[in-house]
Amino acid sequence: MSLEDDALAYHSARKGKIAISPKVALHDTRDLSLAYTPHVAAPCRAIAQDPSLVDVYTARNNLVAVVSDGSAVLGLGNIGARAAMPVMEGKALLFKTFAGIDAFPICIETQDVDTIATIVRNLEPTFGGVNLEDIAAPKCFKLEQTLQSWCDIPIFHDDQHGTAVVVLAAMENAARALSRDIVGMRVVINGAGAAGIACARILLDRGVEDIVLVDSRGCIGLSRPDLPVHKQEMAERTNPRDIAGGLDDAIYDADVFIGLSGAGLVTQSMVSTMHEDCVVFAMANPNPEILPEDARAGGAAIVATGRSDYPNQINNVLAFPGIFRGALDVRARCISEGMKRAAARAIAERVDVAELGAGIVVPSPLAAGVAGAVALAVADTAMREGLARDPRDLGELRTELQRLSAPPLVA
Repeated sequence: MSLEDDALAYHSARKGKIAISPKVALHDTRDLSLAYTPHVAAPCRAIAQDPSLVDVYTARNNLVAVVSDGSAVLGLGNIGARAAMPVMEGKALLFKTFAGIDAFPICIETQDVDTIATIVRNLEPTFGGVNLEDIAAPKCFKLEQTLQSWCDIPIFHDDQHGTAVVVLAAMENAARALSRDIVGMRVVINGAGAAGIACARILLDRGVEDIVLVDSRGCIGLSRPDLPVHKQEMAERTNPRDIAGGLDDAIYDADVFIGLSGAGLVTQSMVSTMHEDCVVFAMANPNPEILPEDARAGGAAIVATGRSDYPNQINNVLAFPGIFRGALDVRARCISEGMKRAAARAIAERVDVAELGAGIVVPSPLAAGVAGAVALAVADTAMREGLARDPRDLGELRTELQRLSAPPLVA
């Protein structure tokens, strides 16, 4: 059987990958009366008097909605809500496995941003957080901003921010490994969709001064006419040397290439024009912009991809489970830029000096302790920024989070 046949059998054997399991057992009529009628009325009355008690008497504060319209499913494009369900189930599985968070897929049969926003807003009584997934740019930007302005719970578009957090962590460690200052590194980002723009923003926020975004038409800069609003904003904040032309022009003498585009777009000869001891993050899936062996042959000192069969997999699972765990544990109102930077630092710090010397810049997605470290850093930042509705003692929270070890898998 091929791997595709295996995947179909894997999904059909149990009719999907997730299920709802009870936390309590029903042994007798007393249990039944406590769980349901008539005595379930007691927590209902308490919540009616104080709506915040919904997070005390129900599972809401450990329940995340994984929301998609299926308009930008990784590697597949606009395949619609039903076809996106296996991916959203997979996301829910990762939430539970890596962070103990109960997550549920909400695949919506519309691609109208205002309709999606209204639907999700009206789900707020049920969920403690919302993970937006596989929603196409530029509407994903408006959707996230609208929902965060409407809702008092974390709204997080993982395709943007999860990717950006892990890329920043990898960049921090690449700079450390090469004894370079991240602020002064010249960065080229190929792909100006949701992930590419989010990576540019988080690197700008970190202080990186020279970033060039490249899309299918070439370098994004102020000389480009008729840019859509989200790319015009980036033109005003990036490309300080006003580089024009295509990827060949942008990549020349660059220190870092970040690929969020398509297979085979970078050649060994292009890498050879980059700065000595350059960094190549070729993250297109399933096939990268350039194979790691070709990037190294071109002179790259550090190489990462989005694939699990090479070292340095830049995988969002390093970020989003811990980010949501930390936000939920202190009932944060949102996920701030500071919380994202804290998550990136926590991921970077899980790589030790010996690994850095060997060119490893991100931990394995299955490494023990990553989700817990990220959660603690995010919760601490949320409290320091005044975003936590339920501040916690960090020592007690650290003890709780130590239970979040690597999942029972073989790396």
